[in-house]
Amino acid sequence: MDEEKDLKILPKPALKSRRIGKRTFRHKNLLWILLFVVLLSAAAGFGGGLAGGFVYEKWKSNAVFALPFKEPDKVIERTVVEKEYVPQTSEEQKIIDVAKKTASSVVSIVIKKNTASGAEAGSTLNKNGKPIEEEELGEGSGFVISKEGMVLTNKHVVREENATYTISTSEGKSYPAIVLARDPLQDLAVLKIDQQGKQMIFTPLLLGDSEVLEIGQTVVAVGNSLGEFNNTVSVGVISGLGRTITASGGSFVETIEDVIQTDAAINKGNSGGPLLNLAGEVIGVNTAMVVGAQSMGFAIPVNEAKRGIEQVKVEGRISYALLGVRYSMITRKLQQEKDLTVDYGALVMRGGQGEPAVAPDSAAAKAGIREGDVLIEINGERLTQEYTLAKAIKKRKPGDKIVIKVWRDNQEKIFTAVLGEVSG
Repeated sequence: MDEEKDLKILPKPALKSRRIGKRTFRHKNLLWILLFVVLLSAAAGFGGGLAGGFVYEKWKSNAVFALPFKEPDKVIERTVVEKEYVPQTSEEQKIIDVAKKTASSVVSIVIKKNTASGAEAGSTLNKNGKPIEEEELGEGSGFVISKEGMVLTNKHVVREENATYTISTSEGKSYPAIVLARDPLQDLAVLKIDQQGKQMIFTPLLLGDSEVLEIGQTVVAVGNSLGEFNNTVSVGVISGLGRTITASGGSFVETIEDVIQTDAAINKGNSGGPLLNLAGEVIGVNTAMVVGAQSMGFAIPVNEAKRGIEQVKVEGRISYALLGVRYSMITRKLQQEKDLTVDYGALVMRGGQGEPAVAPDSAAAKAGIREGDVLIEINGERLTQEYTLAKAIKKRKPGDKIVIKVWRDNQEKIFTAVLGEVSG
């Protein structure tokens, strides 16, 4: 029985040890699981941090992502920016550009003269031996047309033969100037800045084409308004083309054909300044205004000046072919007043102050033209209000032979003339 009892008791410890082994294994598995979870959590946290940083940087740089947190405050340095005018239209911008582009090339011309009389006339000293101060006669405008300092202006601005001329720029610099040539037929003149031995380069304005103008086209006038406000800019349109005017200033009176009419303000002192298109090109030379009218000014087409400018550069003067008659182009009113039997042509007649109709010893006088004749054709081309006698002669050279058809005593007569020359 004891052996059997022992046999029943002995197996119990063995069973106990197996249970202890299973528990130990379970505890070890749990530790590994906990360790794995901890490592997994750490890895997830690290990865999440990296992803969060990446997203944050992207948000800062590209503003692509919207995050629910606020970026830390930054200290912002403020920069004061000077305010600038912003043009409202492209046309306004062009006008501003023209004003800036031409500012240094548009000049003022100051005219001074010794007005002493008697023994002091022509002298630089008075009877007491003191210098005679020149009197300022006025101011006009002009603009640079060559790098060497040639300046174009009106003839009436520089009509005084014994005056001194000073050119002032928008930068406040002043230079003495000499008159190179005065146009004998048009209100134009060319001056030259005296560089006094210095080698200076000036900025010329670009000369446009006055043959392609349109009524209504925007134009800009620049000049020394009233002889006081230099580089005054006014804007308007071309109001008319091919006008003929008789302009006067003091003792100066001149009839000018084929001029540009504009409503851009042209005042005293603007004479000789440029009339420009929106490309900044000169299309005319401002020459006259109508006193008492509302914005009626006139400019000589720049193409009329180009020939003279080239002549001055090559020959040092301006010259034209000359027939030698005073005349008026026939209008309906003139035809009725003079009881003419033709309604076109150029009536040869005396000047307003009684000047002779035909200049003595001129080409017309030598050809046999006389007062009262109506010149109706030059070389077969009919003379009209559009194609005037001045235009017909201007396109020819001194010494050219022309055939003139004349209406005299109600019949046609033919004369031949060799054109003379007039220069200035």
